[in-house]
Amino acid sequence: MLKGWRERISPTDVVMWLIGAALLALIVVGSVSTLTLGRYSGRQWLDLFIFGLAQGSIYALIAMGYTMVYGVLRMINFAHSEVFMSGPYTAYYVAAAFHRSGLLDRYPISCLLVIFVVAMAVSSFIAFLLERIAYRPLRNAPRLIPLITSIGASFFLQYVFRGLYGAGFQAYPVVKIVEGQWNILGFHILGFQAVAIMASAVLLALLFSFIQLTRVGKAIRAVSEDKEAASLMAIDVDKMISTTFIIGGMAAGAAGVLYALMFKQVYFFMGFIPGIKAFTAAVLGGIGNVPGAMLGGLFLGLIESMGPSLFLDGLGIRAPNQLKDAIAFTMLVFVLIFRPTGILGERLAVKKA
Repeated sequence: MLKGWRERISPTDVVMWLIGAALLALIVVGSVSTLTLGRYSGRQWLDLFIFGLAQGSIYALIAMGYTMVYGVLRMINFAHSEVFMSGPYTAYYVAAAFHRSGLLDRYPISCLLVIFVVAMAVSSFIAFLLERIAYRPLRNAPRLIPLITSIGASFFLQYVFRGLYGAGFQAYPVVKIVEGQWNILGFHILGFQAVAIMASAVLLALLFSFIQLTRVGKAIRAVSEDKEAASLMAIDVDKMISTTFIIGGMAAGAAGVLYALMFKQVYFFMGFIPGIKAFTAAVLGGIGNVPGAMLGGLFLGLIESMGPSLFLDGLGIRAPNQLKDAIAFTMLVFVLIFRPTGILGERLAVKKA
């Protein structure tokens, strides 16, 4: 028995488990110390939780594009961060026009709907063009080639939008209806955070229902499972792959508007950090798994919001919030040490694995 255990466990596994144990010990010690010192009130923890939930909801929407494309094509679309950027950046000019005309103050809900539609339309169109021009000709190429192409497409789109819209930051117009605090079930929540949480929840529910319950969704899942068998069953594989990119682009465009409402600015490089975080969320949840992307996004948002204060403040580290990105990626390492396939794991057939 001991011999079999030694054959299954390599020195690398031992080192990774030791790293995981050390991280777990730091998390426990830091959390206990922070809670014992009582530096944060219950209201402050609630604010951090709500902010993390709002941010995690946005990560989850972006992560849907990564995980759906990977589920169908087994490739990572690194240009998805620019798909996320393109929608809200273009919709900014629509929002600015509404603001200058006064329509944004008089009809905020109608104007917000138009802004969302414009952002989702632009992002889905960019995603469609990416699939049609950059990825489809490389459908049967080795996996490394589409990966390199996606990185090149990412840089190309960044500088196209820089050339079109400029390199400066653009301040998103203030929508008064989502400013201030809302009273929801006795809790006072910032309006833009409540909008981000509720809108993301609705969009994620609609997206999951579409994938699971509609004929197109079933066709996409069939293509993900076996392209050759799906084509034999009269499913248009190319059309389903394009539809997957379009759906992911729509989710990214909506997430971009929510992100702009929360952080009040857009610029040509705005997709880089959220894109990496969303990809991290997809890996955390189990890339290729739709519910996993949702769970991974929420998990990452909460860890990024609450983790620095909870884990590091009690250890005497100054300005722990400056280390939120380090906390997020450390948690990725921690989860993958103990659960290499992600929280929910990836549902793959043996042939694909």
